[in-house]
Amino acid sequence: MPDEDSKIDHYVLEYRKTNFEGPPRAKEDQPWMVIEGIKGTEYTLSGLRFDMKYMNFRVRACNKAVAGDFSEPVTLETRAFMFRLDASTCHQNLRVEELSVEWDATGGKVQDVKAREKDGKGRTASPANSPAR
Repeated sequence: MPDEDSKIDHYVLEYRKTNFEGPPRAKEDQPWMVIEGIKGTEYTLSGLRFDMKYMNFRVRACNKAVAGDFSEPVTLETRAFMFRLDASTCHQNLRVEELSVEWDATGGKVQDVKAREKDGKGRTASPANSPAR
């Protein structure tokens, strides 16, 4: 961090996506994305996607006349949380399939339950089968 009497005017942050952990390699596919004019020593980068596992970042300080050298690049991991919806315990109006979820306003599961009740295979009184779950 700069001293309070530092001549630093702003910072430049560059980042790019990569598929591997560690420092950037010589022939990198992705171009550096540039964010200029950062006034503080902290910056929140929004709009990142979890489609790539790693990202390289580097920063440099600038004064009104010249820009300094870039810092050593660091590699960060952008982890994604994977989850699945369970068709047997979801809301009665949701139709859950392998990779899709649809809202069924007619309540397809309610109709299935009513059909099972007519056949004598209805729900039990256990909390696991309650409509609120």
